[in-house]
Amino acid sequence: MKPPIALQLYTLRDALANDFAATIRQVAAMGYAGVEPAGFAGSTPQAAAQLFRELGLTVCAAHSPLPLGADEKPVIEAAQLLQSPRLVCAWQPPELFQSLDGIKRVSDMLNAASVVAQAAGISLGYHNHWFEYASLGGRLAADILCENLDDAVFLELDVYWIKTAGQDPAAIVRQQGKRAPLLHIKDGPAIQAEPMTAAGTGVMDFSAIAAAANAEWWIVELDSCATDMLQAVQQSYTYLTTNGLAYGKN
Repeated sequence: MKPPIALQLYTLRDALANDFAATIRQVAAMGYAGVEPAGFAGSTPQAAAQLFRELGLTVCAAHSPLPLGADEKPVIEAAQLLQSPRLVCAWQPPELFQSLDGIKRVSDMLNAASVVAQAAGISLGYHNHWFEYASLGGRLAADILCENLDDAVFLELDVYWIKTAGQDPAAIVRQQGKRAPLLHIKDGPAIQAEPMTAAGTGVMDFSAIAAAANAEWWIVELDSCATDMLQAVQQSYTYLTTNGLAYGKN
């Protein structure tokens, strides 16, 4: 079954900081079925949650700090306001993935945060970049990380960064199966220093990824873009839905 399509709101961070509500209304008008917040510049969790509900946008997950220490209460409360079933750690320092001890530090933090999230009825996951898919002692750092993670910690696989690391996104998506309920979708040349482009205009083979995937959501995310960002967000939606790879509200 094809999944619904959401937008990672980091993509439109500049527009959101300028006018959060108007930008979200544009996303909803395009047809996106869901959103994945990453902070609330230009708004608050309360106002954002109300707006998402008004527009019929499902919060499929939220990028946030780990719910540990002083961050525990605000992170969990924001997720509950958003009715988000998942929290995602979007980044850990690349140097931690260059040693076994560093990877163990990351896994220990994620496992501890997952316990806190689960107590609130929320799942916790990790979003990769390219450096997790580099080799460490003849193995992928990401595979070593997964071995040290509790089964409850899911993966949000960014297929573009996997490709940028020189790996086969479809093979890794297939390998992870249901442990990867969320896929981040972007396109471009798959070169670190180069800007990204709308889905369907770069080197990514989304048909192969779709055939391998068992994901609940496809989430468009562009960190940077070679063209107008809003146009790329619309173009990505159109490409993915018209090609039967994901579905929206329209």
